[in-house]
Amino acid sequence: MQLNRRLLVGGVLSLLVPHVAAQTIVINSEEVDATRNNVAQPSDYIPGDYLDEEKYQLTKDVLANLTNFKLSNISLLYFADSSLSKRDLTSIPNCKTFPGDAAWPSSVIWKVLDLVTGGALIKTVPIGAACYKNSGHYNAARCSVVRSQWTNSSLHSADPTSVMWPLYEGLTCEPDEAASGNCTIGGYPTYVVDAQNVAHIQLAVNFARALNLRLVIKNTGHDFNGRSAGAGALSIRTQSFKSIKYYSTYEASNYTGPALKVGAGVIGQELYEAAEQYGVTAVGGEGLSVGYAGGYLAGGGHSPMSPKYGMGADQILSINVVTANGRFITADATQNTDLFWALRGGGGSTFGIATSYTVKVYPKIHTSVMSWSFSTSNTVSYEAFWLAVGAYWKLISTYNAAGNYEYWNVWHTSPNTLTFSMVPWFAPGMTLAQLKTLVAPLFKTFADLGIKVDINLQEEFDSFYPAWKDGFPRELVGGATSKTAGRLFPKENFVDDVKFNATFDAIKGVSDNGGQVLGFSITGGPGPYPDNAVNPAWRGAAMWAIAVINWEEGSSWDIISQRSQLLTHEWMQPWRDAAPNSGAYASEADVTEPNFKQSFYGTANYDRLLSIKDQIDPTGLFYALQGVGSDRWYVTSQVQGVPTQNGRLCRV
Repeated sequence: MQLNRRLLVGGVLSLLVPHVAAQTIVINSEEVDATRNNVAQPSDYIPGDYLDEEKYQLTKDVLANLTNFKLSNISLLYFADSSLSKRDLTSIPNCKTFPGDAAWPSSVIWKVLDLVTGGALIKTVPIGAACYKNSGHYNAARCSVVRSQWTNSSLHSADPTSVMWPLYEGLTCEPDEAASGNCTIGGYPTYVVDAQNVAHIQLAVNFARALNLRLVIKNTGHDFNGRSAGAGALSIRTQSFKSIKYYSTYEASNYTGPALKVGAGVIGQELYEAAEQYGVTAVGGEGLSVGYAGGYLAGGGHSPMSPKYGMGADQILSINVVTANGRFITADATQNTDLFWALRGGGGSTFGIATSYTVKVYPKIHTSVMSWSFSTSNTVSYEAFWLAVGAYWKLISTYNAAGNYEYWNVWHTSPNTLTFSMVPWFAPGMTLAQLKTLVAPLFKTFADLGIKVDINLQEEFDSFYPAWKDGFPRELVGGATSKTAGRLFPKENFVDDVKFNATFDAIKGVSDNGGQVLGFSITGGPGPYPDNAVNPAWRGAAMWAIAVINWEEGSSWDIISQRSQLLTHEWMQPWRDAAPNSGAYASEADVTEPNFKQSFYGTANYDRLLSIKDQIDPTGLFYALQGVGSDRWYVTSQVQGVPTQNGRLCRV
């Protein structure tokens, strides 16, 4: 037991927490400062089939040991009473405890959490603070780095609290060359536990629950909708959970074959590098910097490999997770089966904090890639441009059936120019010659319309990883002048002429209104589908499309609100009308999606998910915008149509 190595120095120990300016302990009747040298991290080393970060766990024995040594305020670290009833909820305050409240923990109480996590507690300094002379953290050199790298995902991922889409933080400390005004913490969490092991996560969960603190979870901060932000929150950072373990033969009740156990901090690039090393193919996202074993898998996870193998969540065999009561458990097909069902598609930051997922992997696969574009010009009219786009969309179901995946966009590249870009066309299992044969009829249609396609890449690779690495662009982040919304369009919308025309007009209408459009020609897999919480709309989908509305930099919140509501209620209504029984992919959808329960989860799924949520998290410790049960909560001081996390979280 790791705790005893330092605490058992002799005598009766007690940690003097209340009413003192600093932490002290008493050893043989002598009061000394409490430091990480004499207060060890409370964890047991638990051997077993765990990743290294998972082997140090908080247990009843550790807590009993702390109690025996009369550690004051040890109750803040206890596991929850699993028999908590609905009647007990009446004693919980209506709002989460917020800085400035009488119940907000003093610095001495925060010191307790810092000590027991071995110094893993970090007080938030907004990433843009280096640019503000009155922030107390001004640093011209650091400001220059932040500004120059602002659109680079690695900058935000490396920061304990930064988010890649700052609009939903509240834009309270944006970096600027001559930043004026005040830099405030806004929607960033107040403190972060930079967790190095499972015990750190358990301690933070118990601490937040006991003190009625808002709790948020961050790996990379890539979430489109700001769900890793939260004013006044304690954040748990999982980025250090980087281990990956390969099983040549993993045996489960419903599967025997190769698998990877992937830590919660692993990003897409690291997943694919490991899969390449072990000679297998993993089903992950298209984004290089997107965290894999967190919100991506919990939300369903679409992939360049989805048309062949299904959604990311369809690959999950087992999940290790810390639940709201602080317990560390395994959920799979034979134990904690309801939670296992929910965590495979039911949304992140809702049911617990996953520390690892064990997932199926597949043999290496030959893959071909093409990237190309065309634009309106003196020789390509607006009408010809859209006839070409429509010709491609009309054939999407054919390409889906071939197991292909296409990532494309229609962009206003100048005031008078529209550009269609394929970035890329991804064809696993195909040679380049086979891919060229597949697209030849489409390219002939383009030529007949007088369109010459500019081909930027056409190459074949022996495996997925180099094809993915060369084929997909690195995503730019940090923007705060746009909002997105999306819709899953089913296969029937591309084979039925009437439905196709409605779909075409709806998507084109966003571009005609001055918006941008991007999309994925993709399916939710060939089936048969596992019984999990993936949005049923994925199962018949042929396209996931996203609409983008922009506004000028520096626009007022009134303008941002107007543009946001325009996108949601006017631009997107034709999309919903064209696919009324479909839905949207919550991880990349509208933060103000109407009827989000049906759209993101499916009505039947949502009802079951809410029942599981109530069983496993009865006090509502975990909250995510538009997550299961989120309509029971609201964030104060909001701008209509722009739900930032810059406010107090309260019950409805």
